[in-house]
Amino acid sequence: MPQSVRKSALRRRDPAHEEERQELLRSLSRTRTLINQAYGGFNSASDSDLIESYVFEINSLQARYNYLLRRVKELEGAT
Repeated sequence: MPQSVRKSALRRRDPAHEEERQELLRSLSRTRTLINQAYGGFNSASDSDLIESYVFEINSLQARYNYLLRRVKELEGAT
C-alpha cells in the first residue's frame, strides 16, 4: 500500500477500533511496567519458592503482552 493511501486510511480509522486500539496500548504499557517490576523482584529474591513464583509471573505477563501486541497489529491491519 502506498504511503499516502496508508496515511489517509489511518485518518479514517473506525472510532470503535481506535478506542479499542488505545485501550490495548494502555494495557501494553501497564503490562510492560508489571514485567519490569517482576524482573526487579526476581533479581532481588533469594528464596527458591519466591524465585519460582517470579518466573511464573514473568512468563504469564509476557504471554499477556504478546497477546495484546498481536491484537494491536490485527486492529491496525483491519483498517
